[in-house]
Amino acid sequence: MRRTMTAFPAGRRVAAGRSLRLFALRASDDLGQKIADALGEPLASHEEREFEDGEHKARPLDTVRGTDVYVVQSLHGGPLESANDKLCRLLFFIGALRDAGAHRVTALIPYLCYARKDRRTRPGDPVTTRYIASLFEAVGTDAIVTLEVHNSAAFENAFRCPTVALTSAPLFVDYWQTPGRQVPADDEVCVVAPDSGGVKRAELFREALQAATGRPVAKGLADKHRSSGGIGGDFFAGDVAGRTAVIVDDLLATGATLLHAARCARQAGARRVIALVTHGLFTPGAAEAIADPAIDRLAVTDTVPPFRLGDDAPHGKIDTVDAAPLFAEAVRRLHGNETLGDLLAL
Repeated sequence: MRRTMTAFPAGRRVAAGRSLRLFALRASDDLGQKIADALGEPLASHEEREFEDGEHKARPLDTVRGTDVYVVQSLHGGPLESANDKLCRLLFFIGALRDAGAHRVTALIPYLCYARKDRRTRPGDPVTTRYIASLFEAVGTDAIVTLEVHNSAAFENAFRCPTVALTSAPLFVDYWQTPGRQVPADDEVCVVAPDSGGVKRAELFREALQAATGRPVAKGLADKHRSSGGIGGDFFAGDVAGRTAVIVDDLLATGATLLHAARCARQAGARRVIALVTHGLFTPGAAEAIADPAIDRLAVTDTVPPFRLGDDAPHGKIDTVDAAPLFAEAVRRLHGNETLGDLLAL
């Protein structure tokens, strides 16, 4: 698995003004340290304790009174803590920060749990995105920042506090322009949405890539429907013949959606298939999907560590893109009251 760095403007300092504190809870310490390094600010100190009965506590050790506080916690499950564990710890810590006098508390959540359940699909279904929003608001969270949420409109509508739904397009445009990415610079490209729900996400990347390269980029769409627990659909729209197909998606669980779109693109004449996925959950079946010859390469951010991929997974086909520079830039702009327009999933 190869790691690539993202090129955001270097040397920009956090704007002077109200003091800033950046915390990273233990489960996201590695990603938090990368954000701190990219931001040019140290991680603030805190304590996390476990008790014999399974309860826990977290408290800030550095003074937060009157400061703007940012807390990093990616809410994916495993390997040591479930998504519920991480959510509970983050909520309690935010409450402790407010009790300690923090002026503002912003949660930096690279992967937001329960975001896929944003509407009722059956009678009596829970709408967990709305319940999650209520929990964050109850402990006094001032703002939520997350990356490539499953449905940005549902995410924003669920919260009453300010929300920032970042797009991974800048990360993947930089990745695409990185030397050695194994795709010739003069290749014609077609950006493919793997289903109708991902059209807007794919179009954001397509427009950003076209602007960055100055070359026309085609668009495509793979039809998908679920039937008897599987994924079907043989309709493909788009001029992909003889081109490199770039499939853009928010997450990869079993890989079934990605593999279906890759095969559709191949059948439509794609020369090669590159997948750009923000969150790699890599649940059972993902390794086999990635290994399929229909997919030439996969790039995925580090919002979720690939702990579910075993040694037999095709690590040589996977590149990891650092998400920290994007979050650091978002914090820098938020703290300086600057616009985030080009970073948002709009």
